[in-house]
Amino acid sequence: MAENGITDPLLPPSSSSDHIILNLSESQRPSDSPNPFQFIGCSEPPSVPPASTVDPFRNGTQNVEGVYEWVKIVACLPLALVRVVVFGACLMVGYLATKFALWGWKDKENPMPTWRSRVMWVTRVCARLILFSFGYQWIKRRGKPAPREITPIIVSNHVSYIEPIFYFYELFPTIVASESHDSIPCVGTIIRAMQVIYVNRFSPSSRREAVNEIKRRASCNGYPRVLLFPEGTTTNGRCLISFQLGAFIPGYPIQPIIVRYPHVHFDQSWGSISLGKLMFRMLTQFHNFFEVEYLPVIYPRDDKLESAAHYAERTGHAMASALNVVNTGHSYGDLMLHDNPSSYMVEMSRVEKLFKLSSTEALDFLNRFLSMNPDPSGRVQYHNFLRGLKLKACPLSGKIFAFLDVETSGAITFRQFLFGSAHVMKQPGFHHSCESAFSSCGGAVKDYIIEQELRDFIRPAIPGWKDDEVHELLVLFEHDIDGRIGKDDFLSCLRRNPLLIAFFNPHQLHHHTDIGGSENLQIL
Repeated sequence: MAENGITDPLLPPSSSSDHIILNLSESQRPSDSPNPFQFIGCSEPPSVPPASTVDPFRNGTQNVEGVYEWVKIVACLPLALVRVVVFGACLMVGYLATKFALWGWKDKENPMPTWRSRVMWVTRVCARLILFSFGYQWIKRRGKPAPREITPIIVSNHVSYIEPIFYFYELFPTIVASESHDSIPCVGTIIRAMQVIYVNRFSPSSRREAVNEIKRRASCNGYPRVLLFPEGTTTNGRCLISFQLGAFIPGYPIQPIIVRYPHVHFDQSWGSISLGKLMFRMLTQFHNFFEVEYLPVIYPRDDKLESAAHYAERTGHAMASALNVVNTGHSYGDLMLHDNPSSYMVEMSRVEKLFKLSSTEALDFLNRFLSMNPDPSGRVQYHNFLRGLKLKACPLSGKIFAFLDVETSGAITFRQFLFGSAHVMKQPGFHHSCESAFSSCGGAVKDYIIEQELRDFIRPAIPGWKDDEVHELLVLFEHDIDGRIGKDDFLSCLRRNPLLIAFFNPHQLHHHTDIGGSENLQIL
């Protein structure tokens, strides 16, 4: 047999109708693209920024440490008892004065009458005495509040429950607060006297109504200033998290106010510490330091083209500079994730902007990630990843995991899992592929599919899986007792588990259907 040169063809020429059939083993088959989501328009893995090293919610002195602090607490216990009595008495007097100020007042859509506001001075003095009882005998102030006619809206960073009490005494503003505050005994009544604007942060319609009400109050000089804490929650004061836009959409001049709580032994921030513990620590201090600084007024741009987001960003930078802290992309959503180790925080403000993903959806992804049994460092190994998603080891499962493991470390973090899942959901073909998958499984001719149809459809993509293993995966689709899977359940499952869309890749299924049964590949 003659030897072939390097430029000679390996196969002899043949006519167009001739072909050779090669029998290939599993390991010899040509591999598909390593990206299992390319069919929905995902051309590359997600870009996962490094995790932030800042924890804006952790209280620095959650536990009592040091002999000095223990001795001080014991020495202050008698003083604490006196302070509790003063606190209770002031709260009760303030509550009764507020009830009198509100008695018979039904026109809540207009500013509070002058005589009622004067009665509220009794409650305001009680508020100052409450601060005194918590150890704030004197409060350091810098600057002055601008006239209400110039700045109808004021914003402040939010560190503890102390600054709302101070602002109530100092400015008696209208505040924007969660609806849940109304049910707090005594305090709820006092808040109502401030003509509070209630908002449900999870309801878009409620947020829109709140913004409209802020505009209405700000435009009428008969109302007091509108006070907002744009961070939306308390932090430890060592950074400034992202701002909500409610204070900036109306487009009025804003006066920022910053608060500080200088300390050595006791961090007064209301972060990862219970309210009862924080109050006890405050009551057992000789004195608690509190500083308030009124910053220069910030005006919206004259060209009227500035967005509310940019206005908020300018204000945030001014406040962070005055506080000498950094701005971060954290938000209230990270506080929802903070019940778990802080390594699971992802700077939700940036995630929302990148992927239009809500905090509630991120929390669902976190619960899914926690079901994968992460190790103490917050990482999930491949076998636990499979268990959490009800998958079994197969080439496609390996590609999905490799897609998330951008560091190729053999384990994934929650940040990688969240960014990867959200990246898949963001792709232009994701929602269309979900609809097409349901139709291809039998939903094109009826408004439901049965488990057997779904099993038959994805079986080519998961060769080697046993029937009970396939059933375990299909349980995720929450089919009814009668075995039917409605379209809403099907689409909802893929939105909660977007990585599963890889199993409905029509090209993947077609490839396995063509060569999976006969194990043959035709080379023309």
